[in-house]
Amino acid sequence: MKVKSIPSSWISRDGLRLDCNPYMSGALEARIRLEKLVCNKERLADLTKGHDGGIYNGPHFSRNYVEDAEHGVQFLGSSSMLQADLGNLPYLRRKDAESPKLSYLKIQPGMTLISCSGTIGRMVYARPDMSEMWSSQHIMKVVPDDEKIPSGYLYAFLSSKFGVPLVTSGTYGSIIQSIEPEHLAELPVPRLGMKVEDSISHLVELASRNRSEAARLLKKAISAVKRILGPVEEYATRATPLAVISSKNLQARFDAFYYSPKCSGARKSFDTASNCEHRLLGEVAEVFIPGIFKRRYADDPSFGVPYITGGDVFQLAALSDRYLMKRVAAENALQVKQGSILVQEAGQLGGLIGRSVYVGAHLNGFAVSNNMVRITSKNPKDAGYLYGLLSTPEGITLLSREAAGSSIPHMDAGRLNAVSIPWPHEEVRKSISMIVDNAVELRDKAVEAEEKARNLIERAIEEVT
Repeated sequence: MKVKSIPSSWISRDGLRLDCNPYMSGALEARIRLEKLVCNKERLADLTKGHDGGIYNGPHFSRNYVEDAEHGVQFLGSSSMLQADLGNLPYLRRKDAESPKLSYLKIQPGMTLISCSGTIGRMVYARPDMSEMWSSQHIMKVVPDDEKIPSGYLYAFLSSKFGVPLVTSGTYGSIIQSIEPEHLAELPVPRLGMKVEDSISHLVELASRNRSEAARLLKKAISAVKRILGPVEEYATRATPLAVISSKNLQARFDAFYYSPKCSGARKSFDTASNCEHRLLGEVAEVFIPGIFKRRYADDPSFGVPYITGGDVFQLAALSDRYLMKRVAAENALQVKQGSILVQEAGQLGGLIGRSVYVGAHLNGFAVSNNMVRITSKNPKDAGYLYGLLSTPEGITLLSREAAGSSIPHMDAGRLNAVSIPWPHEEVRKSISMIVDNAVELRDKAVEAEEKARNLIERAIEEVT
């Protein structure tokens, strides 16, 4: 339970609001702090341009999905916008997306995207690799007027410790909370001078370019692996998951998904990989799944390890305000190391289960949920190849194929160890690994640059108070 005492003047100042959110979020403290700044401040609505003045979300609409990019556009939701890998987004029907009703929901680089329904105030800076995507009505767009304010600076302020409380202070609703464009229009934006604003914006733009380049490199690495794999036959991609299996092949498993055309096609693609030997995953890597443990958190961060869940691992920049006790993290071997691969171990088939994350410098040392498989290559130079292989659609399918359970399927380390994988020549593995390593390094640099941008703006605001 959170308890806070506030002066009655705050209630009068905030329009006699009696709900807790404006007072517990730090919004009033942030607003008072900004009012005391000796620098100029401008309304957010005076710094934006475009549809509805440059601050808008979208209408409720029926979502008609298609299977490929030829007839659809990638569709971004308020949760998926936080993910580092946007390659698995659904496709909204292009005819609907480009209609007058929805055409303005197309994302343009430089926008600030804000979740405006459910969990309020999560933000992402729209980068080049998002330029052909459409967003849902649950994402608020803030479109900066580049002639008035640098786009990266505006994003850094809105996502800073001063901006986020102001954004979330307009939240309303008792069950599903929301914010609307008019709640942000009057938000005060401090102007700190061209030199400071440009330097902050440069860092945000650098992070944006690094993330887009990292996405391109990872796509390149996965494509290189795909060229090694055998073809996926048409029967393996058909919508009807119908297969006829001989009884002699049902000795080890009896669940239907394991024998579905999709899984059989993925297995055949691995087995017919060109110019490859085949190895068991357990022969080339250590596979470890932590056991269930009691989550005991430390009140003092110095006595704990930052703890994140499986969903957090897939985000652009995993953050945590929970610190697992060091003893708990050590006893259960929960801390992850740079160069290892994390795979979602549990969940509904077709969701995150089977999807992989490569641990870079940013994730190094975090304590991660036991619902993530740890795969550590016995030769560090092969880690990037393994990640690329397991990140192909066929790799994801074969990993999730090994999960078992009627309600929430879970993986077993023994079964994963026995998965046969294609193992090309050392030079091929090395070339793919180098691409992946470069991509992960760029992602780490992006996190560092964005954090530096926020630190600069927060320090600048504090210094001019």
